Amino acid sequence: MTDSISPGALAGLKVIDLSRVLGGPYCTQILGDHGADVIKVEPPQGDETRSWGPPFQGDAASYFIGVNRNKRGIALDLARPEGREVLFRLLEGADVLVENFKTGTLERWGLGYEAVLSKRYPRLIHCRVSGFGADGPLGGYPGYDAAVQGMSGLMSLNGEEEGEPLRVGVPVVDLATGLNAAIAIMMALHERQRSGKGQFVEATLYDCAVALLHPYAANWFLSQKPPRRTGNAHPNVSPYDQFHTRTKRIFLAIGNNRQFARFCAEIGRPELAEDARFRDNKDRVANRAALRAEIEGAMAAIDGEALTMRLLDLGVPCGVVQELPDVLTHPHTLHRAMVYERGDYRGVGAPLKLSRTPPGLRRAPPRFGEANREVLKEVGYSEAEIDRLIDAGILAATMQKAAQD
Repeated sequence: MTDSISPGALAGLKVIDLSRVLGGPYCTQILGDHGADVIKVEPPQGDETRSWGPPFQGDAASYFIGVNRNKRGIALDLARPEGREVLFRLLEGADVLVENFKTGTLERWGLGYEAVLSKRYPRLIHCRVSGFGADGPLGGYPGYDAAVQGMSGLMSLNGEEEGEPLRVGVPVVDLATGLNAAIAIMMALHERQRSGKGQFVEATLYDCAVALLHPYAANWFLSQKPPRRTGNAHPNVSPYDQFHTRTKRIFLAIGNNRQFARFCAEIGRPELAEDARFRDNKDRVANRAALRAEIEGAMAAIDGEALTMRLLDLGVPCGVVQELPDVLTHPHTLHRAMVYERGDYRGVGAPLKLSRTPPGLRRAPPRFGEANREVLKEVGYSEAEIDRLIDAGILAATMQKAAQD
């Protein structure tokens, strides 16, 4: 499965991906979407997300399929010295290593960056995705998206005003960490052009979650007042919330008086823009409950979807609140190439668009160990040597049953 449209902006970049689950694989899928040669190295038990279903397709759950396209897959037992020797061979021509092992694991295996990799491969960018980093009061502890949402304060900000803290449904911390890891790798590669040297870069779930706290952290730094949950409402802006109409709910994101006046005229209530309770944003925030009653009363007889399009034409930021199937089949989603489809593969497309070197679908997510021979031949292994590695269980041809904790 090859996309002949563009080799991608990262064509020629070789990435060894030892990561599993979500943050690391999402990072390397971004690199693969833009042309990097990503070799995904799974343990003999496979990436655990292969079993995170239903639904399933072949040996993989949708969870695995969603973040592992544009990669070649091999299965290697790094817990054994012979497996680590194979990894050393793979790293000889690599630009980037991405991993999310528990802190100290690679060092225990003789693969630490400072002691071994930086000296053996001085141009290598080693990116680690971890929960909390290696040091500090929480250093070395494992991190999981939902738990870090709680520990970082994100959950405390999400939910209805009188309700309990709520996890954001999308694993936003894992995804943000993957994005930040990809950015860090690009920075290190750019710096390598000047220095000729690689470096160790790290993206932790905790750091990335704390970095997502805007504007609540900025508000607290200035006021020292802890935030309150506001449901869908914005703490600093009004009307910036979800509202009912006769049909679909719409989300208004009105940020200035001009937009507010246009909105009020469109819903047949132009006088609201001159009402002393709603004249400026600070007034609207102070009187948000009264404003909500006025807005929903005016929109109770209006079709939400049609109103949204009229407001957008007037430059008033808003959007229909859609269900996921509607989004993934929406004409604009398809026009923006935000659905990749070929053969039996369907997935969310790459969001970053480059004019000369666009991203693309070059490979479906790999079947377990499907590129074992192809990849090892490229680094000089003979067929006989590969057979011996398979016979010894160093190179896994079939997925082993994971050990139970």
